[in-house]
Amino acid sequence: MHKLNLPDFEYTLRKADGKVWIFDVIRKKFLVLTPEEWVRQHFVHYMISDLGYPRALLKLEGGLKYNMLGKRSDIVVFDRQGEPWMLVECKSPDQSINETTLRQASVYNKTIKARYLTVTNGLKHYCCSYDHTAGTVSVLAAFPAFE
Repeated sequence: MHKLNLPDFEYTLRKADGKVWIFDVIRKKFLVLTPEEWVRQHFVHYMISDLGYPRALLKLEGGLKYNMLGKRSDIVVFDRQGEPWMLVECKSPDQSINETTLRQASVYNKTIKARYLTVTNGLKHYCCSYDHTAGTVSVLAAFPAFE
């Protein structure tokens, strides 16, 4: 797997069925280790260990509907009232983050209506603040502290 622009963490791998699996501390199960999952697991640990986001308020690969289509959000961080606070879209390190990627994440956030939207491929990370009432977006220089 790629060396990412995220802190290292102690992960648990296993081999089974001809595949490599990584343990997900949020869902408490092993998942097939794909490049995107590698990024997702690193980012989850970064949010918990470095940013202090509460583990209990993270949901991984939750379902959502947009234009009657079923979609999956990579990571949603909820606030203490149970409302979506941040949506995180994870991509493979091989996939560049461009306008199309940001547009896809923004489309998901139209349904979720999180205050913050983050897109990462493990190498580059972009975080935006959304004011859904005013319809404005601001790119942030750093990840917000959990409120």
